[in-house]
Amino acid sequence: MNLKKILVPLALVFSLQTSFAQEPVISKKDFEAINLSYPGLEKTNQLFVAGDYPAAAAELLRYYRNRKAVRHPEFNLGDEARFKGKNVGAANLLKANNALEHKFQPHKGYGFFDYGKDINWQMWPVKDNEVRWQLHRVYWWQPMGMAYRSSGDERYAKEWVYQFRDWARKNPLGLSADNDRYAWRPLEVSERVQSLPGTFNLFLPSPDFTPAFLLEFLKSYHQQASYIPLHYSKLGNHLLFEAQRLLFAGSFFPEFKDAPEWRKSGITVLNTEIKKQVYPDGMQFELSPTYHVAAIDIFLKAYNAAKMAGVEKEFPESYSKTVEDMIVALANISFPDYNYPMFGDSWLVEKAGRVKQFQTWSKAFPKNELIKYFATEGAEGTLPANLSNGLTTAGFYTFRNGWNAESTVMVLKASPPGEFHAQPDNGTFELWVKGRNFTPDAGVYVYSGDAEINKLRETYRQTKVHQTLTLDNQNMVITKAKQDKWSTGKALDILTYTNPSYAGLNHQRSVLFINQQYFLIIDKAIGKATGKLGVHFQLREDSKPVFNTVKNLVNTSYTDGNNLLIQSLNTDPVVLSEEEGKVSYQYRTEVSRPAFVFEKAKKDGNTQQFISIVYPYEGNTAPEITIKENKGNDFEKGIINLSLTINGKQQTVKATL
Repeated sequence: MNLKKILVPLALVFSLQTSFAQEPVISKKDFEAINLSYPGLEKTNQLFVAGDYPAAAAELLRYYRNRKAVRHPEFNLGDEARFKGKNVGAANLLKANNALEHKFQPHKGYGFFDYGKDINWQMWPVKDNEVRWQLHRVYWWQPMGMAYRSSGDERYAKEWVYQFRDWARKNPLGLSADNDRYAWRPLEVSERVQSLPGTFNLFLPSPDFTPAFLLEFLKSYHQQASYIPLHYSKLGNHLLFEAQRLLFAGSFFPEFKDAPEWRKSGITVLNTEIKKQVYPDGMQFELSPTYHVAAIDIFLKAYNAAKMAGVEKEFPESYSKTVEDMIVALANISFPDYNYPMFGDSWLVEKAGRVKQFQTWSKAFPKNELIKYFATEGAEGTLPANLSNGLTTAGFYTFRNGWNAESTVMVLKASPPGEFHAQPDNGTFELWVKGRNFTPDAGVYVYSGDAEINKLRETYRQTKVHQTLTLDNQNMVITKAKQDKWSTGKALDILTYTNPSYAGLNHQRSVLFINQQYFLIIDKAIGKATGKLGVHFQLREDSKPVFNTVKNLVNTSYTDGNNLLIQSLNTDPVVLSEEEGKVSYQYRTEVSRPAFVFEKAKKDGNTQQFISIVYPYEGNTAPEITIKENKGNDFEKGIINLSLTINGKQQTVKATL
């Protein structure tokens, strides 16, 4: 029998049951991570050298309570006027008060869960990985700090000190592989490293923030920050978050011996990754607008943290230029309400929050007139000369006839793969017309967890719930779309791309934005594959569409007269069928919505095509639209010569795709 294997767990169990009734003894070892030669710590060092470790700890606490050189971006000592007696917001107060009873909300997609009087940090109330991961981001600690500074109620400080110690005691690195997966995933560690300095400042004035606790806090913080560079994620936004937060740790706590190395590591990673992760057109390579915005903020926060430490020159001039390009790219794919398409695990945002972000970005780039325009909601700044715009590396194409709420804006995705956030959806689009997004993307709903959770995620990822072509309703291969043509003009914008969607079948989609008014979409299924072809569309949940299976058309019925017609103009047999539709605007919320498909068979190697018109119109009666092929029209060769008759008025459309 291996006695050592038995004694270690028994000792761990005993330690987990130890109370915090007595303050721990302060020893020489507690100072080993601190650079006592750092300016301002002279008296602390004297007491340390004299062997009076409790007095050195008390002096160190006095130093932090009087430190002026380092300013936190949000929470600082001396800003009592901001908090004392002020309302910290109902949501923050609810989180703070529930936390006193150990009722935590790890993820905003769910409510509060009771983690018990003796906090069970391993509890998994719903089998969603995000809930267990985000528990260890301790999002409620800062609201507790805000409530404390507002009310002066020591219950918040006493409870936070207890919870911090409890978390550190029950989640030591190496407790188990399972616990390390959640409590010590590098992203969660970096989230704590980012948020703890603000919490530190909020509770610093409290008498419960003792010299002994200060050293416990610093020891734990040092361990967590030091963990990050040894366990960086391999790529993507996780790596960016981790590097930025490590840089911030080294800037906020320059008193640590390792602080210079933390800063250097973070800057090195970010300088490398900004070149890898941002395409020449300004889009972050995960191709999720939500994570694109996160990347912008990461890069700017990193630069500001470097300024805090006086090392901003470690970032080259190209770094800030790339961030500026990222903001401009976002503006080009934004709708007039400041939202963007919900491609690749994105969700809606409040306009006020996005305007505030543009205001922050405008301060960083005051000479950029487009950013200023968005920051001031058009009161200042100027718009670019272009309307339609192609981010041709990322494969985001915007058809636009204006920038205000009355405009028509379509954003279409024909992209390379986007890593974890990629969905098999090339060809999908969102269409905004005069204040209404008629065709929102399906959204994300949930990330990962048990088999049931993963099935729900796949429901929202599948190709057939996007505005694109399928073969036998199967998911297309996630691969790179090839741009064949992109041209813009006042009378006609054209995009043609080819996507190798299935084995033996390429999908070529051409979108013509005609007279900055309506869209003609030509889909070609090219190759030897056979099966049932479908071109799918999804509408907004409140659209109350009218289906006409005889004429193969669907039109919305909004009483305000702002409506949309989608009609198949095929002259060969096509079947219109309703489908089940859902949309998720927020995590773990969903609503039903109308969806439909135009279908026909592909029986041989011949190319098949679908011709669809997407026509915004005013009024309660859908227009009558017919099509005629003129001499020389050849869909196979991409030569278009068509006559469209709309409410009796004929228009010729000529183009080379």
